[in-house]
Amino acid sequence: MKLTEQQFKDYLLQIRALAEGPFDEMQKEIEVTNTFPPEFYQTAIDNDLYRFALPEKYGGFGLSEKQILMVQEEFSRGPGGMRMHLHHAADLDWRILDDFGSDELKAQYMDKFQDKTIYVNFALTERTGGTGADLHTLAIKDPEDPDYYIINGEKTLISHTDCSDFTYLIVKTDPESDKDESLSAFFVDVHTPGFEIIPMSHMMGCRGAGHADLKFTNMRVHKKYMLGKEGQGLEVAMHSLAVSRAHIAVSNLGMAQRMLEMTIKRAHDRVTFGKPLCKRQKIQQDIADMGTKINALRLMIWDFAKDYDAGLNIDMKAAMCKLFSIDTVREVSDSMLEIFGGIGYFEDNNGVRRPDGSDYGPVERLYRDCRAMWLEEGPRTVQRLTAFRGLDQCGGRISYLD
Repeated sequence: MKLTEQQFKDYLLQIRALAEGPFDEMQKEIEVTNTFPPEFYQTAIDNDLYRFALPEKYGGFGLSEKQILMVQEEFSRGPGGMRMHLHHAADLDWRILDDFGSDELKAQYMDKFQDKTIYVNFALTERTGGTGADLHTLAIKDPEDPDYYIINGEKTLISHTDCSDFTYLIVKTDPESDKDESLSAFFVDVHTPGFEIIPMSHMMGCRGAGHADLKFTNMRVHKKYMLGKEGQGLEVAMHSLAVSRAHIAVSNLGMAQRMLEMTIKRAHDRVTFGKPLCKRQKIQQDIADMGTKINALRLMIWDFAKDYDAGLNIDMKAAMCKLFSIDTVREVSDSMLEIFGGIGYFEDNNGVRRPDGSDYGPVERLYRDCRAMWLEEGPRTVQRLTAFRGLDQCGGRISYLD
């Protein structure tokens, strides 16, 4: 279902209103329960948030990557846990199966993403290993039936486990090798015998995102559920994470943009020594720096989207986007809290409202939520390594599309 230009603009406004209205209101309970209520999922379905990013052939809107990222910027203005869930739905949830699944699996499942008939989490991280050949979760062929693999091991910090039907699972299939080709990827039903979900405690922010440890004990998975070929697991993971890093960046962009708007309102309203903060040069300079970084980040993300839609390698630019976005949202959130002053450190701003009675927005929650971005899809050190590899290969000559 293609959208006209006006329909797309209207949809962006619809999602912004949803993020800052009903979603913000739902989050008050989620902050305590750490669980999404059923009405969240239904509201997301009703507003096409599980289907907007899908290709038309699977029931989606057929948007360009730039348009998908623009929608994500709008819902990222809302609560962090919901942002994590919807970011995953717009990206990793369906792309991995579309990119690496067999024709049989795609025919069976791809059209089920549009209304959350299925939802798939992504299991890579382990407590005792990294994200490469040092993984310890092991899949070996069943000696009695080589059409099956037997999987044993554990994963940690896995998001959305409380609402997922399947898992994209990255495991080691060659226990004798320490090379990248020793890894493989599987599409695993969470109800498979031997699959255990162990809930984790509440996070600092992004509440409701369903984090848990996963444990696999003699879990048997048929070879038809392998994604790509045996030994292609690291490629599946890294290709998928590269795109997702740009989606993390636009999540930071959405939060930072809302923080900027809230900060400007507060700078106009807060009066010290007979003068609004916005009349003081130091505050003006801080706000100018906030806006400059946000504008630069948005243009970086849009440039990434052009490369992605053109089919070019996007690893380096995706890493740069995420790296710059972490620095941007950190500096913007720090400036926001400093300009708001003490009330910004309280939930609900301790009841302080604008002169017209309206709310400034969730300063304290946004400050907590954005800290998760330091870690999702790799910290800054990982992004720098990826960016260096790209720069080294091109000799520092970065190409840009018109």
